[in-house]
Amino acid sequence: MFSLLRARAVTAAPRMTPRVLRAAPALRTLSTTALRKSDDHGHAQPPTALHGEGSGPGQVPTDVDQATGLERLQMLGQIEGIDVFDQSPLEMTRMGTMADPVLVDTLSDERIVGCTGFPADSHDTLWLAASIQAGKARCPECGCVYQLHDLRPQLEEVGDHGAAHAH
Repeated sequence: MFSLLRARAVTAAPRMTPRVLRAAPALRTLSTTALRKSDDHGHAQPPTALHGEGSGPGQVPTDVDQATGLERLQMLGQIEGIDVFDQSPLEMTRMGTMADPVLVDTLSDERIVGCTGFPADSHDTLWLAASIQAGKARCPECGCVYQLHDLRPQLEEVGDHGAAHAH
């Protein structure tokens, strides 16, 4: 059956001359400049800790060698024994109230908080968008209140303190 379809397709297709099938010669040549050939393109920056050095010629790079960005940050943290993206659940020993909210550590202005109620798992997980500007976030199901605790000022103090000792 296949040969019959193939024969019909070949007879139905118009005959093409070999002249049409030839590739046309290039009309212009490509040129390069010294700037385009340079490795840094005129604005080289030193590598950061979040960009791997790669491996040497003839070597197979490891995951740490070729990882960049957040993945590299996480890998370097694991080597140091630090959980960079601490995703462990909060210890809910009490119900957060407007007067005494549950504090959630953060290094940014916003954070997503998942509430499972108090006691734990008393309702399905509801995701709340907590922000430093908005103040407190309250779960609509159980009423538990969360507030972000900004850790950036503490890190800046540690950085300033370490810089003072370096001089």
